[in-house]
Amino acid sequence: MTNDYAREVVPMSERKAWFSISLVWIAVGIDLSAMLFGAELGKGMAFNDALWAVIIGSAILGVLAAFCAYVGAVTGLSTSMISRFTFGISGAKIVSLFIAVSLIGWFGVQAGFFAENAYAAIDGALGLQLPVPLLAAIGGILMMTTAVIGYKAIEKLSSWSVPLLLILVFLAVGLALSKYGTSSLHTPVDNAFTFGMAVSLVISIFVVGATISPDISRWARTKKDAVLASFFGFFFGNSFMIIIAMILSRLMDESSLTTIMITVGLGIPGILVLILAQWTTNTSNAYSSGLSLSVIFTNKSKVFLTLVAGIIGTLLAVLGIYDYFINFLTIMTMFIAPIGGVYTAAYYVGGLKLFNEDNDQAFKWLALTAWALGTFISWLTMEGPIGLELFTLTTISSLDSFLIAFIFQALFIALFKKRSVIQ
Repeated sequence: MTNDYAREVVPMSERKAWFSISLVWIAVGIDLSAMLFGAELGKGMAFNDALWAVIIGSAILGVLAAFCAYVGAVTGLSTSMISRFTFGISGAKIVSLFIAVSLIGWFGVQAGFFAENAYAAIDGALGLQLPVPLLAAIGGILMMTTAVIGYKAIEKLSSWSVPLLLILVFLAVGLALSKYGTSSLHTPVDNAFTFGMAVSLVISIFVVGATISPDISRWARTKKDAVLASFFGFFFGNSFMIIIAMILSRLMDESSLTTIMITVGLGIPGILVLILAQWTTNTSNAYSSGLSLSVIFTNKSKVFLTLVAGIIGTLLAVLGIYDYFINFLTIMTMFIAPIGGVYTAAYYVGGLKLFNEDNDQAFKWLALTAWALGTFISWLTMEGPIGLELFTLTTISSLDSFLIAFIFQALFIALFKKRSVIQ
């Protein structure tokens, strides 16, 4: 098993060029959630307006991801290890616990989601009705295996899966165009989405991934490589499948991706797209949860902790209980975006020296306060039933929390820069 540098700086000899890292982000971004959202957007908004909303939202997301990824490339550390310098040794354990629990939960949700779609795809293409729990177990094990091996396995999977996914998806679009033509692309529809709402939803799909982008960008050879990889990876990865799903749903007047693939004659390849899309995405959930647990349980190997995270997530999917704690996971996710705001402010305002000095403080209370304020704002601006929706700032509650946490951490650094709680 190769060293994955869970608790240390990734050495320069192991760093990668921007293109290989962008393939990882593209692979992570191509997932079933984006496809389903694209299908709904295609049916509920004028095509040109929807296209521009996706492009603008993905560009904003790419900038945010590059902003966070730069810190990972400079420090060579994972998000949770960066948190040790930002929040203190014990404070980082609290922060990492929220990240780990959230990502393990979403791993279970995605594995369960994969199982339900795989069941429909296999039944439609082959007429076989395999048990959903069995499919959840198979999917969870596949996704967990790559995460346990580490970044190099994720990179290898991405390098193979992205070209294959592109070929299959473009083939599906080509077959749909030849069968249905392009006239339906611009058919008037009842607008279910405003332009601002569409942009907000595009960003919100992947904003947590931008926050934990140092987990991948720490492998970048240079700061430029990290910025290029994150921007293009998030921009292309987030927008590609949304746009493709928009096109297919408009051409065929159908929102079910399984039905679309079978109708154009891509039953078996469609199942392969389904497997690869969810495999590459959910692997990152298990991988980052393992990195977070490594900061909490410092006497256990990252391989063991990733295995534990994957097993718990898979069990959640097999038992079918993932549907019952979506609200809980939404609450947990509220705490993740402001983490990015705090550590980016620590770097861009406080400077690299904050990440180079000996870190022996248990808690850095001002950073924890900035995190709490960001989370509180997310709760106030988030839609119900979880949020209070008292007001809006950017219309994206997770982005609101990121910006508020950044502002308060920057103010604390400026006002108390000589205090040990900031250093």
